Parts: sequence; C-alpha cells; structure tokens
Amino acid sequence: MPKKMNIPFGTITITEQSRTLINKILDSNRISSGKYVREFEKKFAAVVGTSEAIALSSGTDADVLACAVLYDYGANRGDEIIVPALSFVATGNAVLQAGFTPVFVDVERNTLNIDPSLIERAITPKTRAIMPVHLMGKPAEMDTINEIAKRHKLVVIEDAAEAHGAVYKNRNIGTIGDMAAYSLYIAHIITTGEGGIVTTNNSEYAEILRSLRSHGRACKCESCVLNTASAHCDKRFKYGDNADIRFVFERIGYSAKMNELEAAIGIGALGIYNDILNKRRDNLYYLMGQFSRFSPYLATIEKESYEEIGPHALPIIIQQGVKFTRNQLVNYMEKNGIDTRSLFSSMPTQCPGFGFLGYRLGEFPNAEYLGENGIHIGIHQDLGRIECDYILNVIDKFIKENR
Repeated sequence: MPKKMNIPFGTITITEQSRTLINKILDSNRISSGKYVREFEKKFAAVVGTSEAIALSSGTDADVLACAVLYDYGANRGDEIIVPALSFVATGNAVLQAGFTPVFVDVERNTLNIDPSLIERAITPKTRAIMPVHLMGKPAEMDTINEIAKRHKLVVIEDAAEAHGAVYKNRNIGTIGDMAAYSLYIAHIITTGEGGIVTTNNSEYAEILRSLRSHGRACKCESCVLNTASAHCDKRFKYGDNADIRFVFERIGYSAKMNELEAAIGIGALGIYNDILNKRRDNLYYLMGQFSRFSPYLATIEKESYEEIGPHALPIIIQQGVKFTRNQLVNYMEKNGIDTRSLFSSMPTQCPGFGFLGYRLGEFPNAEYLGENGIHIGIHQDLGRIECDYILNVIDKFIKENR
C-alpha cells in the first residue's frame, strides 16, 4: 500500500485574471450586479451554446426561478412538476419554494437518472413541467423526455447542476430542454464560489428570469443604465409620470442576483474552462475504465457511445449480496485520506422534510437502494494519475480484506 495521500472531494481554481478583476471591482466601490455579471453571462452562454444565460445567487435559485417562469404561462400555485426521486435535496426544495408540488418518479439504478418509462403515468391535468436531473453529469434520456413533454404540452427544465460539459447525441446539455439550471458552487466545474445560472434560447423566458431575480420588477433589460449614476432611461416612466419602472413589480419575485465579485471568479474559470474540463474528464474516464476490477462488489456508471459525461464526481454503488456495508467502505476510505459523499437520498421517502407529501418507503426502490448504498468521490482538476491510482489501490485493498 503506498504512503497515505489526501484526496479532498472538491477544489476551486481562482485565476490571476479573477484576482485582477476582484481588485478592480473593489477599487470601484461597486460590487452589486453589474457589467461583470453581464460579461460572465455572455461567456457562459457561449460555452453552453445558448443565446441567453441569467446569473443567479445559487444553483437552487436557478431551479426555483426556472420553475417560477411557468406562472407567466398560466401555471397556478400547487400545480405539479415531475422530478426524479434521487437527487440532491435542492431539486425537490426548489419546486416547493417556487410554489409547485413535486411529483416524484423512480430512477434507473444503472444511470442514476429518471426512468423515462415511468414518467407518463405520473402526469396529471395539473402537471406543468418535467425536471430531469443529469445526476453526476450523466445525461438523462432527453429524446424520450422531450417526446413525452411535447405530447403533453409540458415545459422541460434540465437540472444541469452537475452536468457542465456534458453532451447528449451531439447536443450540449443545457441546450436540449426549454431551460437549464446550473450550480456554480465550489465543487463544480465552473464555479463562482456560490452562484447559479439558467440557460435558455427563449428570449421571453430570459426577460422573465431577469425580472424574477430582482423581486419581480418591471425593470428587466439585459443591461441596465438606470443603475448607474445620473443615467437617462427612456423606459423609466413608461408606466406613467409617477411610476418609476424600478418600483413597478409585475410578478411575485425573488432576491437572487449574482454580485460582481462572484462573476469575476467565474470569468477567470471560464478562461481555463477546457483545461478544467479535460483534466476532470481524464480522471473520471480513467477511474471508470478501471472499475470493472471491483465487480461484483462495486459498480459505477458507464459511458454510452452517444454521450460525454460531465465530469463532476465518480459515483460508487455497493452491489447486492456483499459482506460489507457502505459505512465500512466509507470509514476505510476516509481513514486512508479519501474524502467521500453519500449519493444523496430518495427525497420523498428518505428525507424527513418531504414526509408531509405522503409517500411511503418502498415506493421508489431504485432511488432508495442508491440512497442507502451509493457514495461519490472527487475527480477534480487538482488530482492526477497518481491520485487516481491511489484511490483504486485503496478500494482494491478494502475489497480483498472484506470480500
């Protein structure tokens, strides 16, 4: 066994460009959302391949506001949005925070993603959208999901929190649904420290999102001149002489803006996006390619020929019939310096906060199995082949001692 190493789950790369911009912003005394947020939005949209990107304060807010767009198109509070049972709890929380009811569907154990064959039976007259999650960066089955949505006139909101750089049948994740919500939290491929962003090719959705992130106000231009001193705006009194557009609120909104300092971190990260993506993908695919040695004790996701997985983390699923528990594996890895995270939970049946919805344990067998038997570990850009081999050797030694 090689000398113990320290393998943290995540990292953050703050570039010299970001540091220079941060100092410039601090010297300007203007850190609220402004020109650097706009710059980050344009560059992020260009990377994903959409015409619009709306920067927000968190990935959860990205989900929330994408859902809230539906109110402008006839949705009512309490209407339903279909989501996978297995995800980080933010997915279910966001639907509730937006005033909708999450309707949960079980996942496929081998992909971790929503089972398309179960979606249609969950649709009711109150269903307004489907929110597939590309869990661990593994693309959901978007062709089938979009076909179902089209048949039932539903909106598709991609939860792409972990799917930076993912590709499905030659199309970038983030461009396939009507909207896509990304997290920009520290552990993600592109980060602003905290933060989130919604991508879309629908200019009306983008305008509504800009309103929603700022309390629902009518002032929602892509670039605002009113927030600069002594600037003239022809739209300021469009609602009447005594009605300043900044204080006309067209819809129920949120306070969910990104600030300039966060945008500066993101701009720097986008400048080295391909380097980060390629390093993480090399780590992920190398580990996945070696993982068959752990069969039949452990498994991970597989890459299909038509996809590229967004290299967020390596999921590890303990297989049925083994003699060891998840806790034993986790404790062994942690003692050997490898940071781990659980593979989330079945939101409706393993997260007590969702108990009021009335679901019962056993309704989502695959999500529940993964919630009890899954973990994930980091594959970030500060790791290389030496660290990956160390991870494999630690797991190999554990299995030899516990099979």
